[in-house]
Formats: sequence, structure tokens, C-alpha cells
Amino acid sequence: MVTKRKSSGLLRIVEERLLMKKIEEEKKQTQVSYVPKDCISNILVRLPADSLQRSRFVCKPWYNVVKNPKFIDAHLHRSESVLIFLSPNVKESLFPISKKTKVGEMDRSYPFPTTSIPQVKPNTVSVESKLFDPNSIPIFGLPTLNSTKTFVQFLEFKNGKSEIGEYSLSCLGNIRATCNGLILLDNKLKKGGVIVMNPVTKKLIALPLGTLCHLPHQESYGFALSDLSGDYKVVHLFRDQLGFVSCEILSLYKKTWREVNGPSFRLFGNRGFGYAPVSAIGALHWIPHFDRSNYVVSMEVDKEKFHQIPLPKGCGIHDRIIEIGGFLGFVTHEGMNRIDIWILKGLCGEVWTKNHSITVDSKMDMVPLCSLRIKGDIIFKRTKDGSFYAYDFQQQKMTEVGMIKGLPRASVTYLPHVNSLVSWMPADEDMFP
Repeated sequence: MVTKRKSSGLLRIVEERLLMKKIEEEKKQTQVSYVPKDCISNILVRLPADSLQRSRFVCKPWYNVVKNPKFIDAHLHRSESVLIFLSPNVKESLFPISKKTKVGEMDRSYPFPTTSIPQVKPNTVSVESKLFDPNSIPIFGLPTLNSTKTFVQFLEFKNGKSEIGEYSLSCLGNIRATCNGLILLDNKLKKGGVIVMNPVTKKLIALPLGTLCHLPHQESYGFALSDLSGDYKVVHLFRDQLGFVSCEILSLYKKTWREVNGPSFRLFGNRGFGYAPVSAIGALHWIPHFDRSNYVVSMEVDKEKFHQIPLPKGCGIHDRIIEIGGFLGFVTHEGMNRIDIWILKGLCGEVWTKNHSITVDSKMDMVPLCSLRIKGDIIFKRTKDGSFYAYDFQQQKMTEVGMIKGLPRASVTYLPHVNSLVSWMPADEDMFP
């Protein structure tokens, strides 16, 4: 009898402890469930875009917060600028069988040491494979494409350092333009085609074919958001067989190309279109020549009309236009050791104003790449060795940016970008599947 009483007493104690533990866990869950939604949103909006991609699967409330268009827009405006670029890989087929190569060894199929080539990750997504099936990679019935595949990567700048970031994304085409976290890529599966993609979410869409141009340097693509309609527009300038510059525009809502009145012949002359256009003050802007241009060709995104805007001085080979704080900036070299920064705040009656002058140590090969959206620093690249410099407006100081884990090749082309969860779809459509 004594033994039975002891065992029943122990059983009761165990049951009581389990009950207390269950009550405590329910209290904790209740406390977590009553965290205000605004508080959760305020925490999540501070995460980088790739972390948000994973965090949305934690629970349904988080999923609903992260997919909300207002949250995505708030996250976009808090995100710092990066430089997106393509890093070369070995020449291989569209769906290769990866092989392991020791770091530092020379791959005989490629003329560069593997220390400068990103290693293929098992979860790397091919843009071309997603065009066949957005959800999976097919195994049979694939076309054979032998071309130089490249990795889509980015440079982020923090605390005077720069580090290469990964999207785990590869492609065969070039990046033509960027806008709010979306990129415009060549579609190598369809001659003359282009793709719109968000490299963070991996969502993409192949655009219908527009007017084909046989010479790549005789066409230019712009990508911008219309403030009036909230629609993303792809602008295609190209030179026809008679040498005249034509223009067609595609709305990502309607997904059809339509012809608009292009710029007058004299604005671009018989040369190419210069560097990739810059989006600022509600327009896309081109410097029509690579050197000695004295004006900018601008197209209003909403009205779709072209204008000629005189520059404050002639544009040299290392001078560029960039977006600075939402305005159009013109960064120009003056003399042997001075860089001037001019600002244009609008298209209607506005004039260029000199915003700042930077004194440098005869580094006249410094090309401005972008202005950081949050911190405001201007990032420069030296053409001689590919190194980076940042100008801090608050401290009025130009400093070299240290690189973490190597430096991309000096010949790499960079475009301003921002990592976001933005979609080209209307706000009433879910971004995530």
C-alpha cells in the first residue's frame, strides 16, 4: 500500500509539473501573439532583402506583413545603394555538370585563376532555366547553349569597406538597366529579347520582342517608374536603316511595345548612345557621346517627350551624370586636382547649380559610379586599377574603400542598384506565389 501511495504521489507531481510547463508555454505564445503588428513591421523593415525572403515563411502574420505593398515600398526607401555587376565564369553549357577546382588553381578552360571566379553554388539559379519553367529546372528536351555564363553579384559599401554579395544567380546576357531593385537583362534564348527580373526574389518575365537592331552599340535601353501611373516602363532607343533614331516604349502592365516620337536626329548625330541612361527628376537622361558632349538628352517618363538640356560645361571622358538624392547630378573634373558636382532639380525652368567641389591628389582617372541613397557618399572607381573611393560630404573627405575578400576585375561594368522585394505587378496582386 505504501508503494502504491508513493507511486501515485510521484505521478501527481509529474502531472502537475507538466501542467505548469504547458501553462507557461501558452503564456509565452500568448505574449508573442499580442506583439503589435506595427512593431513587427518596424523590426522586419530593417532586415536586408535576402533575410526577408526567408523570414516571410516563419509564420502567416509575418508573411502577410512582408508581402504588403506598403511594407515593400517602405523597405525600398530604407535600403542602401549597391553596385550590381556580372562576374565571369568558365565557358559551359546551359545546364552544366559542376566540377570542383581547388582555389588558386588554373582552370585550363578559362584564362583567369579561379581566385577571381566565383565558385558555383549548389543552389545557383539559372535565368535561362527559369524561362523554361519558373518553378523547376527541366531535365529533358533542353536546347544546348554554349556561351560564357556569368554570375550576377553586387558590391555593398559599409563602414569604409566594400564586400561582394551573392544572389546565387547566373545568366548568359548583359544587364541593360536597373530600377528600384529590378533589372533588365538580355534574353539569350530569343534574339533581341529582354527580361525583367528581381534578382532577390528570382521572379522574372520575358518581354515580347520589339524592333530588332543588328548593331548593339546602335541601341539603348532605359528603365524607369512612372510616378503618374505607378507603372514601370522600358524605353528602347535604336537607329534604323536610314540612320534616324526611333523610340518604342513598353508598359509592364500592358506588355506591348508602342512607337512614340523619338529625339530629333541632331541630338544623337550619327554616333552611338553613350553610357546607360540615368533615371532622375521624372526622366531618363543620356549623354549622347562618350566625350566632349555639352548637353543631355532627356525623356520625361510620364509625358514621353524628349528635351535637350545644356550642361554647365563640356563633358570629359571621366565625367558622368548620376542620380544624387533624387536629383540629376553632373560630376565633372576641373583642372588637375578638382572635381565639381553640379545639381539639376527639375526639367521646367531649373538651372544647374554647383553643389560642391572636391580636392583630389591628381587622381584624374576617377569615374563617378553612384551616390549612396542613405549615406549620401559618392562612389568613384579608378580606371587604372579598378579600386574604389568614396567621398563623404559631411567630413568633406575622399578615402579609398577597402575590399573584403578580393576585388572584381577592373574591366567589370557596374550599374547602380538597390536590393528590394519590389515587383512590376500592380499593387493589388500578390508578389509571392
